[in-house]
Amino acid sequence: MAAACGFVTSLSVNNCNNSEQKLKMNFCNAASIRNSSLFSSKTIFLNNNLGVKKVIPETRCLTVNPRCEVASGAANKSMASSLSALELLKTSAADRYSKETSSIVVIGLDFHTAPIEIREKLSIPEAQWPQAIGELCALNHIEEAAVLSTCNRMEIYVVALSQHRGVKEVTEWMSKKSAVQVSDICRHRFLLYNKDATQHLFEVSAGLNSLVVGEGQILSQVKQVVKTGQGIPGFDRKISGLFKHAITVGKRVRTETSISTGSVSVSSAAVELALMKLPESSHATARMLVVGAGKMGKLVIKHLAAKGCTKIVVANRTENKVAAIQKELKDVEIVYKPLSEMLACAAESDVVFTGTASEFVLFSKEIVQTLPPVSSEVGGQRLFIDISVPRNVAPCVSDLETAQVYNVDNLKEVVAGNKEDRLEKAMEARVIIEDEVKQFEAWKDSLETVPTIKKLRAYAERIRASELEKCLSKMGDDIPKNKKKAIYDLSVGIVNKLLHGPMQHLRCDGTENQSLSEILENMRALNRIFSLDTDISVLEQKIRAKIEQNQK
Repeated sequence: MAAACGFVTSLSVNNCNNSEQKLKMNFCNAASIRNSSLFSSKTIFLNNNLGVKKVIPETRCLTVNPRCEVASGAANKSMASSLSALELLKTSAADRYSKETSSIVVIGLDFHTAPIEIREKLSIPEAQWPQAIGELCALNHIEEAAVLSTCNRMEIYVVALSQHRGVKEVTEWMSKKSAVQVSDICRHRFLLYNKDATQHLFEVSAGLNSLVVGEGQILSQVKQVVKTGQGIPGFDRKISGLFKHAITVGKRVRTETSISTGSVSVSSAAVELALMKLPESSHATARMLVVGAGKMGKLVIKHLAAKGCTKIVVANRTENKVAAIQKELKDVEIVYKPLSEMLACAAESDVVFTGTASEFVLFSKEIVQTLPPVSSEVGGQRLFIDISVPRNVAPCVSDLETAQVYNVDNLKEVVAGNKEDRLEKAMEARVIIEDEVKQFEAWKDSLETVPTIKKLRAYAERIRASELEKCLSKMGDDIPKNKKKAIYDLSVGIVNKLLHGPMQHLRCDGTENQSLSEILENMRALNRIFSLDTDISVLEQKIRAKIEQNQK
C-alpha cells in the first residue's frame, strides 16, 4: 500500500530540472509494463478515499519515466493533458470490491503442518470461542467467524470481505493472542478459500483429515462449534450453514461407508502406544493413572478396560464424572482421587495418562524428578502419555533417565499400521464429500440474490408510496378512511402481483427446476433493467461501516 501511495504522490508532484514539473505517461500494453524498471507485475494499484486498492486492468497500463526524460514526440504535452490521462485512468479502473464477493476462508494449522510446540500456543479453549468470534468479527474485513481448536488442529473459519486483508488481519490477531511471531504462523499455516475451504471442513468432519483416519471424536467437536456458536453475533448465516452442513456430511460418510469400522481414536492410540512401550509381561500388572475424566480421559479409561486392565486410578477435579464412569464399567476397579493428590498417585503409578484442559504444566521436570523410580519389570521408566493440547507434561521430563514422555505427535507410529486400509475406505468417502460440496456451494451462491431481492422490493415500494401520495393529494383531504385504505391496499396488491414473477426467478430454495446459473443470470438482468447496482458495492459499504465503528 505504501508503494501505491508513493506512486500517486509522484504523479501529482515531481520536481525535476529547473523545478519544472514534467511527467511522461503513455498508455501501453502489458509488455511495456514488464519492460519498465519501475513495475514488476502486470497490475497497478491506486488508492481511493477508503484506503482500498483500485486495480487497473493490464490491458490499460501506465508507464512512468522516473527521470522525466520527455520523448521528442511528446515534448509538447502539457501537464494538463497528463492530469487528464490520470483522471481517465482513475475512472476506468474498477474498484476492486465491485467485482469481489465475500469469501469463506480457513486459516489453519494442524498436525500435518505444525508441531505441537506451535499448536499448543495457538490453541483456544472452548470456553473462549465466543470471545474469539467477537474479536475476529471486530476486524475490518471479517464478517463472520468460527473457531475449531482440538489437540490436532487449530483452524479459524471466516467470511472475509477481502481475502488478502482478511487473512492478514486474522494472522496478526492470532499472533497477538498467542505471542507467536507472524512469520512463524505463516511458516506453518495453510490457507484455503471458498470451495477448497468447504471441502476441507467436510473432510475434517468425516474423519479423513484426522491423525486416526475415520475417528469419530472430531465429528463431536464440529458439533460443539455449532452448539457454542448459537446466538453469538458473528456466527451467522454462511459460517453457521457451513458447519451444520459439515455435521450432515460427517454423519452421511459414517453411515454409507465403512470408514469408522474398527476405527481407533486418539485416546485408543494413546493406550496402544503405552502397551507398545511396556514389556508385554507387565501389561496386566502395570499401575495406571489417568489425570482428567473429560471426553479424552473417559475414552482412555474405556480402552484400558478393553485391554484387560482391572484397576485404574483417576485424578479429577470433581467426583461426578468419575462416578458416572464407575457405573458404566462395573467390572473394573476405578478409584477416584482429587487433583490435590495427583502427585501422590503418580508416585505409585507406572503409566500416567494426561488429558486435561489445563493451560499450565502439571508435571514439570523438577516435580517428576522427586518421584520414586518404577520397577524394572515395567522397563525402569515411568511413562507419561500426554494427549493434552496445551501439553500437561513438560517435554524436558524425557531428559530424566527415570521417565519418558510421549505426546499426540508420537501417536503416528501407532496408526501407521492400518493406514492403507483406511485410505482405501477414504476413497468412498470422497465421492460423497464431492457431492455435498456441490450442494453447499450452490446454496452459498444462491445467497447472492438476497441483496437484489431487497433492492428490487425497496425500489418498487418507493414508487408505490410516491404515486399513492400524489393520488391522495389530488383527491383532497375529505377522503373517508375506508376509501384511503382501499386505495392503499390496491397499490400494495398491484406491486405484489408485479413482483411475484421476478421474485420467483430469484429464489433458490431447492424446489425450483431452474439451475443456479439461470437464477444468477436473472439477478444480473434485473440489476441492469432497474439500475439496482449502486456506485458503492455492498462489500465496500460493509467495510466502511466497520472502519467507522472501530474508529468510534
